[in-house]
Amino acid sequence: MKVFANRKKNKQLGLTYAVFLMNGMLALSIGSLLPFVRDARGLDYGFCGLIVSLHSVGNLFSSFLAGTLPLAIGKKKSILLFQSAFAISYCMILFGKGNLVLAAAFLMTGLARGAASNYCNSKINNLAPGKAWIINGLHAMFSIGAFVFPILLTLITGTYADHWVYACMLMIALGVLTWILYLLIPEDEDVVEAPAAGEKKESNWGFLKEPLFYLVILTLFFYLCAEQGVIGWMITYFKDTELLSPSVSTITASVQWLMILLGRLSAAFLSLRIAKEKLLPAMGVGLVVFFIILIFSKTTFWIMFGIVGFGYSMAGIYPTTVSFAGKLLQKYSMAWSFILTTASFGSILMPSVIGKIAAGAGITVGMSSVAVVLVIDFVCIIALCMYSVRSQKEHIS
Repeated sequence: MKVFANRKKNKQLGLTYAVFLMNGMLALSIGSLLPFVRDARGLDYGFCGLIVSLHSVGNLFSSFLAGTLPLAIGKKKSILLFQSAFAISYCMILFGKGNLVLAAAFLMTGLARGAASNYCNSKINNLAPGKAWIINGLHAMFSIGAFVFPILLTLITGTYADHWVYACMLMIALGVLTWILYLLIPEDEDVVEAPAAGEKKESNWGFLKEPLFYLVILTLFFYLCAEQGVIGWMITYFKDTELLSPSVSTITASVQWLMILLGRLSAAFLSLRIAKEKLLPAMGVGLVVFFIILIFSKTTFWIMFGIVGFGYSMAGIYPTTVSFAGKLLQKYSMAWSFILTTASFGSILMPSVIGKIAAGAGITVGMSSVAVVLVIDFVCIIALCMYSVRSQKEHIS
């Protein structure tokens, strides 16, 4: 992969893409494995919602710590520390006894995922600040991993549900391999540039005064509510409502992530030709429309149609939203940790909300609640794009 003239930068880009692909397999295996773990351990809806939320809690804490811990021990040691949690957590899921150990394992998968997201997004943004196509390319790698795992899980389990343990063993091996690849990624020298004559040095906390900072957080918050809600509960929803057979229910995750992959590649291509202020609202409309089709459909064709459209529409939301903050992230070193940490509350809250609603009113009502946050997210998208357009006009004038 030769994108830059600098060999070191190309190696950074290639290895970062590779580890993010594997992180897609590791992180998104949680939703695919959940029904098997639930059946094997005899878990109820409420506890399932709790452990999916604990995954997001871990994601939240590491998203912040992975941005601050490197200041104390360095970037390399920090990412290696967090990434070791993947292999350990799947060992705990496979060999651990009791709900407390299982809860701790899901928390640790989140710790590893959040650190990976922070590290890889920061690495790519430093290589190519504000370039939506390269950021979309990074997230396309994540989609490939998320697409592959449910297929592997289906092949491994077949008609034998208890074969999910072999998938867990695969995740342990993959966690070790990912740790080794992170070790091989070259690190940049931390250089602190002195301000030019007459130039005032920016405060590390100046981003708190930027409206863009809050608009990006809100857009990502409600998007992550919907993303984690659907990814964490979709397979369980289809299996428990019996709208789809168990094997087809598992494959829906791969269908969704295949469309996310195609959508992110499309977003990377289109972002070179269409302004992101026009591209992002189009994705937002698709999210709302196709989720409504998905949740109200009762036949396999229309369910799959909704999944295909929803996956394709959601693909570019996160990376394109991040690209709006490219210059902000470059200007303020702490901004990304705060954006990622605050927005991650969405992925923490929604799985538990769905679980609680499902426990009282049924899984269909629980999943339907995602429609509300999608509408709110669309409003945030419009506000973000309007602000960006207005800021560009003010800059020109």
